[in-house]
Amino acid sequence: MTTEERKQLKEKILEQIEKANQEAIELEDAAKPVAPENSIGRISRMDAINNKSVAEAALRNKRNKISKLNVALAKIDDPKFGNCSACSRPIQTARLMFMPESTLCVRCASR
Repeated sequence: MTTEERKQLKEKILEQIEKANQEAIELEDAAKPVAPENSIGRISRMDAINNKSVAEAALRNKRNKISKLNVALAKIDDPKFGNCSACSRPIQTARLMFMPESTLCVRCASR
């Protein structure tokens, strides 16, 4: 991976972290507990609880992605960054630009 590619990837990671943090803030609002109000019906309450569960799962996934992006950002200057953790071959630059948190090449990921 060239120095220019690393620079572009670092910018991409920072953009994705910022975007993911904004999305996580929005999901936190949707994942708040459902207040037991008498004014909503039973079906509406069940729907609200279901929506809360979906938002909680999405929030967990978003936080996991943020964590992986932060690890990638911390390791980007390591000479071994961009190599597959399974086979040690270089991960395709296009894959890293699409998914900077990738630690496996396409071949190893598909196994």
